[in-house]
Amino acid sequence: MLSLFSLQLWSWMCPSLTILYSAEFWGDIAKDFFWKTKHTGQFLDYNFDVTKGEIFVKCMGGASTNICYNLLDRNVHEKKLGDKVAFYWLGNEPGDEMMVTYRELLQRVCQFANVLKSQGVKKGDCVSIYMPMVVELVIAMLACARIGAIHSIVFAGFSAESLCERILDSQCSLLITADGFYRGDKLINLKLLADEALRKCREKGFPVEKCIMLKHLSKETEETALGSQSPPAKRSCPDLQVPWNPDVDLCWHTLLLGASDECEPEWCESEDPLFILYTSGSTGKPKGVLHTVSGYMLYTATTFKLVFDYQPEDIYWCTADIGWITGHSYITYGPLANGATSVLFEGLPTYPDVSRMWEIVDKYHVTKFYTAPTAIRLLMKYGSEPVQKYKRESLKVLGTVGEPINPEAWLWYYNVVGEKRCPIVDTFWQTETGGHVLTPLPAATPMKPGSATFPFFGVVPAILNESGEELEGPSEGYLVFKQPWPGVMRTVYGNYQRFETTYFKKFPGYYVTGDGCRRDKDGYYWITGRIDDMLNVSGHLLSTAEVESALVEHESVAEAAVVGRPHPVKGESLYCFVTLSEGVMYNHTLEAQLKKQVREKIGAIATPDYIQNAPGLPKTRSGKIMRRVLRKIACNERDLGDISTLADASVVEQLFQNRCTTAV
Repeated sequence: MLSLFSLQLWSWMCPSLTILYSAEFWGDIAKDFFWKTKHTGQFLDYNFDVTKGEIFVKCMGGASTNICYNLLDRNVHEKKLGDKVAFYWLGNEPGDEMMVTYRELLQRVCQFANVLKSQGVKKGDCVSIYMPMVVELVIAMLACARIGAIHSIVFAGFSAESLCERILDSQCSLLITADGFYRGDKLINLKLLADEALRKCREKGFPVEKCIMLKHLSKETEETALGSQSPPAKRSCPDLQVPWNPDVDLCWHTLLLGASDECEPEWCESEDPLFILYTSGSTGKPKGVLHTVSGYMLYTATTFKLVFDYQPEDIYWCTADIGWITGHSYITYGPLANGATSVLFEGLPTYPDVSRMWEIVDKYHVTKFYTAPTAIRLLMKYGSEPVQKYKRESLKVLGTVGEPINPEAWLWYYNVVGEKRCPIVDTFWQTETGGHVLTPLPAATPMKPGSATFPFFGVVPAILNESGEELEGPSEGYLVFKQPWPGVMRTVYGNYQRFETTYFKKFPGYYVTGDGCRRDKDGYYWITGRIDDMLNVSGHLLSTAEVESALVEHESVAEAAVVGRPHPVKGESLYCFVTLSEGVMYNHTLEAQLKKQVREKIGAIATPDYIQNAPGLPKTRSGKIMRRVLRKIACNERDLGDISTLADASVVEQLFQNRCTTAV
């Protein structure tokens, strides 16, 4: 691994040679995969400069393949891994578990691919998936990939309104969901939410023709549907009331009966779409990030292999949800491309007790563990005793993802969880990047608590000032990238103009991440947080505009402004200022209504932590809200800087006096 680190440093220090080096590097990796036709011409062609024409990235032009074939058929038939476990699945309740081998996964994916084809789904169609963390979620997404359909997975914690919005944007004609699931001791009736979303779609002139529902909690399970004598699952909830519309709804298990477990893959061009995944946008409307087949496959496979130092005997566990990009890249595509065995976990780190994660690590002898700083901070509160109840001797590499990790949490993770013997890979990347772009290499990169360290191979970062000038040496400013890598997004689905404007117009010639960054004297990169109107709450990126929009839809709210306030566990919390309509009184009932409004419009992850009655907001003479002043008020910091441009400075003191001191 030391030689890899030297190569990583060389790549970063010699950007002028990186394109040539990248083509050779990725070209060699591509030889490990199956291609129906080989690529011709340049390995990677691109334009990042809006002043020179349309922005584009193209990888392996002329090549064709199928990513599902490379993840499953190749591992089963060529690498003889059919009997190897692909996933150990653990349900919310301890003891509710199963495993699926690569051969079984291939058969079940082929079956469901044939089901999708029988429902008229074909190459290029978009399928929306709204499911909990079950093996069938992986099956559904790979079945789409097998037939060339585009999957759009919506996190099962999102509201019906959010699901509706994503279905409308992607124009999905088929929805795949489940009856429900437990999150700890809380029952989520997912089908009820899905039906509400479909009702909203109909009202907006886009009726979804079919909805396939998995019976996850209700009495019939897949095992009973297929005639198995397996005992009933511990997750069973026979009293769950599942709405059913015979004109639209179809049962997953019934559809599988008689479906063939053989399905010829659809051979796709390199730049054919693979999936859409929505991420919050600063305008409030989510962006459909589009990833394509070949580049994404190569990048997730390689970053997984090198960043986690993957070895064939490893048991890997990423605790993310597949509804987010981490689950796409580092639960499904990256690990399966390497023939890895993974843990797939439906539950919570604190249910039924705060030792659950370490119990699982010991039970399955997990060697590589990947989680979010939010989870680490949450478990830190309970001290070291719940961790030390279990041995954790199998652990070799620890990883973090989703947000910058504070040094205190890093040190607890390293000292207590890893007992000072496991390197930590603190990975920085985005939905848009497809995979890790700044990351240490385990046991090779010297670690600094809280730093994402150096760029991955072929990734060339820069730090710019407000004028777009590159800063050298120790500096702080905008984090950008000077050239693409195979797994970078290709566009915003259905809105190329937004893609160009969001990522390339601010600084022509660069991909703009939207994050601030500091580089120290040793060349290490430290992510300092979002520089646009976005918040990182428990690793989930939320748009302040989206939350504000949800608040002002309430008839009592005339205006709203949302900022972030530091939170010891979640990283950031939502602090909301609301200006009420004339004659409306602020009270606890209204407060509860506003929280409910945001939950229903966006999802529980966006529930406000603080709501402050704000008779006025600090605005410039041109009417622009000074959000930096609101951030200071939320944190009770009196050093406001220059506020001479405020139209009415007296409103600031009033807001300080009314500020919330406890969460709602």
